[in-house]
Amino acid sequence: MATALPWLIFAATLLLLASIKSSTASRMAKPRCQETCGNLTIPYPFGIGQGCFYSEGFDVSCENNRVFMHNSSSQMEIYNISLAGGQTRVSTLIASKCFYSNSNNTDGWVSSNTADFFKISTKANKLTAVGCNTLAFLGGYNEHSVGAGCFSMCADKQSVDHSGQCSGMGCCQTSIAPNLSSSNISFDDRFDNSEVRGFNPCSYAFVAEQDWFRFEASYLEDNKFTEKFNNGVPTVLDWVAGHENCDEADNNMSSYACISKNSHCIMSPNATGYLCTCSDGFAGNPYLEGGCQDINECSFPDQYPCLGICSNAIGDYSCSCNSGTTSIDPKRETCKPIAASERARLTKIFIGNLHILRIFCISACAVLLLICIFALLVECQKRRLVKEKQIFFQQNGGLLLYEQIRSKQVDTVRIFTREELKNATNNFDSSRELGRGGHGTVYKGIFKDGRVVAIKCSKVMNMVQKDEFAQEMVILSQINHRNVVKLLGCCLEVEVPMLVYECIPNGTLFELMHGKNRRFPVSLDTRLRIAQESAEALAYLHSSASPPIVHGDVKSPNILLGDNYTAKVTDFGASRMLPTDEIQFMTMVQGTIGYLDPEYLQERQLTEKSDVYSFGVVLLELITMKFAIYSDSTGEKKNLASSFLLAMKENGLQFILDKNILDFEAELLQEIAQLAKCCLSMRGEERPLMRDVAERLRTIRSTWREQLIQNPSRETECLLKNSSHYDPSSTEQHGSLMALDLESGR
Repeated sequence: MATALPWLIFAATLLLLASIKSSTASRMAKPRCQETCGNLTIPYPFGIGQGCFYSEGFDVSCENNRVFMHNSSSQMEIYNISLAGGQTRVSTLIASKCFYSNSNNTDGWVSSNTADFFKISTKANKLTAVGCNTLAFLGGYNEHSVGAGCFSMCADKQSVDHSGQCSGMGCCQTSIAPNLSSSNISFDDRFDNSEVRGFNPCSYAFVAEQDWFRFEASYLEDNKFTEKFNNGVPTVLDWVAGHENCDEADNNMSSYACISKNSHCIMSPNATGYLCTCSDGFAGNPYLEGGCQDINECSFPDQYPCLGICSNAIGDYSCSCNSGTTSIDPKRETCKPIAASERARLTKIFIGNLHILRIFCISACAVLLLICIFALLVECQKRRLVKEKQIFFQQNGGLLLYEQIRSKQVDTVRIFTREELKNATNNFDSSRELGRGGHGTVYKGIFKDGRVVAIKCSKVMNMVQKDEFAQEMVILSQINHRNVVKLLGCCLEVEVPMLVYECIPNGTLFELMHGKNRRFPVSLDTRLRIAQESAEALAYLHSSASPPIVHGDVKSPNILLGDNYTAKVTDFGASRMLPTDEIQFMTMVQGTIGYLDPEYLQERQLTEKSDVYSFGVVLLELITMKFAIYSDSTGEKKNLASSFLLAMKENGLQFILDKNILDFEAELLQEIAQLAKCCLSMRGEERPLMRDVAERLRTIRSTWREQLIQNPSRETECLLKNSSHYDPSSTEQHGSLMALDLESGR
């Protein structure tokens, strides 16, 4: 044991020295300088802190695991640094110009100045403009004043290019001048968005890495572009270690950057100046002393071929032949055997090849057998899936529905295959989810012809529901009301049928009232219109559908908002058809807490008056802007309907209404509150019919709009007064509220 101890100490010392050498060889920053920030390695000549960078312009900072350049007109974030190509990838700002109907226009421009050794790459970047009727300019300086322009034109929404390319219809691109050290992006005032502001109020321009940006027509809509690219765009900068050529740089040893022993100077392929690179056989950082280390070529046989025995050397490697053979150049030719042993060598090769051939034949037979077994299993699986689809199709009423379609009783519903819906949703990817609820998940589907639909995948369906599903499809297909989401078809090849609806683009009423991104108050006229349209849809289901349909889950998340905030009632997962003899039926309780009819909870009977109660809660949400189950100032959970009825009883209506509508006529607000109170009656027989509710809302809204015509700016002034973000000098807020107040009405 005592004899082995010195050898163990010696071995440990060798391992420690090897570890130190490996650490030194792989280091990219100067000694005692920070080498990484987040996931980004910062190689010298770049550096963090005094003494850690080569010269002004290469100093960077690390903030919250993000790297930023110091010497630029705007603080640029660095995404990547390349020593070999002399390039760095940074973030730059976006210029924008907006034109709104209320003359509240914005005109923003962006300028950029880089450090002396950095230029905007002409090969790697392009000037891009997004917008209709937009002319963007890039001005700059590279010993001369230079510029580039890009014009995009689209007269209406239909003329926008939907191919994803910047073809000049909604988006355009152009090349930029080389060696730009400073630049500015601006717009030509002769062109603006006044004629296209209905679908494209703003234009944008930026210099970004080419092939990075893919245009989407939705970027023309207000705020859609800035929401996605609010952190800027990636731009490639070319950099050099010095502006001289290699001969001049080599003679000026005081500033020569290639200080590693095994490095040399090369001219930059992208900019005027020189870079440093390691000599052949070496790798590492050529800007550091000892930064270029020897490569062990024998460890990379694909890159450094050797047909004999490989031996590494400093900056090179060598190949030698096996004993008893000779070769002129083993790196290029096989080692040739001595002539006297040629026959013996060939005999050995022949015997070895026979052995290899026998092994190959056995292996090939085994592989062929496995392939046959696998193909048989695949075929069996295909047949099982086909049979399973047929079983599901029959169980889900597919034969009945198919006969109805053939007999022309149903001509608006299509039966989709599971493969069609799988392709349309990118295999039901989570990024395509539009919503998730108690009855299932809704996905956004895009068919090959460009049609956008909403596909609902229900969670479960019992056998009774399956028996009634086809007949319900027939009835739902006959619903044709502008405020009910239209059913387009279904898929019956799965265990639980999937429904295909038209896609409504602007989210739900719940998101409009309670969403995190809501910036401005919702006008009273918009609230009354949404309530009226929702009531008309429910009245249609109750009175005009044959047989009548009870929705069963009326709530703000189930009211979608289309163009101009048009209300669209959706989600019939809990709906029921009333029997023609008007005898109510027993059912398991379904619905959402806060919206459920108390009589339904007690009696287990779902009627059209249950929808009236739930609609009353939605009407309360619209005039209070509170959740159906909300928390008061003490954090206690409260039921909105109960709180409202208590406030009405104690004459405290003003304490529960939304502050943004308190300044309107008390008589008008009292009428709305009384209507909500009638809907929320504990006894169903005391509640009004849905068609009476719709008619009453139509009258209330008509009265309110007559007042708006007499004093069109009144509601806007009230909203501005009560807005928590109100600034009397801000024309931007005034314009946004006017857009909500007047443009959303019909």
